[in-house]
Amino acid sequence: MKDSLIVIKYGGNAMTDKEKKKKFLQDIVKLNKSGKKLIIVHGGGPEINNMLKKVGKESQFIQGNRVSDNEVVEIAEMVLAGKVNKGLVGELNNLGVKAIGLSGKDAGLIEAKKKYLNIEDNKVDIGFVGEITKIDESILRLLLAYNYLPVISTIGLDREGNTYNINADYVAGEIAGKLKADKLLFFTDVDGIYKDFRDKNSLITEIEKNEVLKLIENGNISGGMLPKVNTCLDSLDKGVAEVVILNGKIEGIIDKYFLNEKVGTVIKE
Repeated sequence: MKDSLIVIKYGGNAMTDKEKKKKFLQDIVKLNKSGKKLIIVHGGGPEINNMLKKVGKESQFIQGNRVSDNEVVEIAEMVLAGKVNKGLVGELNNLGVKAIGLSGKDAGLIEAKKKYLNIEDNKVDIGFVGEITKIDESILRLLLAYNYLPVISTIGLDREGNTYNINADYVAGEIAGKLKADKLLFFTDVDGIYKDFRDKNSLITEIEKNEVLKLIENGNISGGMLPKVNTCLDSLDKGVAEVVILNGKIEGIIDKYFLNEKVGTVIKE
């Protein structure tokens, strides 16, 4: 379908190699000019890590979540909504796409609440890390109707005005589910899901939900991949037609995928 909607999560070290990033964005432009509606939700973990190093703060993660005090969330917002977001928007506009940058704060796009982790039956406070309570997709529908490409940084607000850093995987999944996207594509710095993550020859090109749950249970999917994969499963439940994990560092990966080459991991219900 020509005007099918594709939500793209772009992040990880796939964003930090300038040449690969440039070629990736050129492929996004081709996709956009083919008539497909696109939304990009981006992370920026490596950029945040670099900025925290500069101010002498260590990055700390628990279950793939960045522990975020006041200073960390301020830096995360500065990096994500500023440097990373406006950088992507500028490059896309230079390539001829009508891209427009949004923070989750804009038009009430992402409402959040404080997220707690449950570890061994203990409620663990990880600071200003947000859990999505509501997506108001009306601004996205409006922009898509006028052929803009929304580029979203994942900062949200609660009803008291507190700012939260939210995992970009979750945001991409929620937005894709809310808009009933045809495809949700996760572009990251890994090739996909492995039967055994220590064996790079064990890439799974297509897998069903129940098999993914088994891999999570036996520990083959963990760390930063866990929120990504859980989001894939949730998105399928919410009506997204197809979810795919792809390596954004591989040149021409978008063309390869749309030419039905066996790249990445397709997850099906």
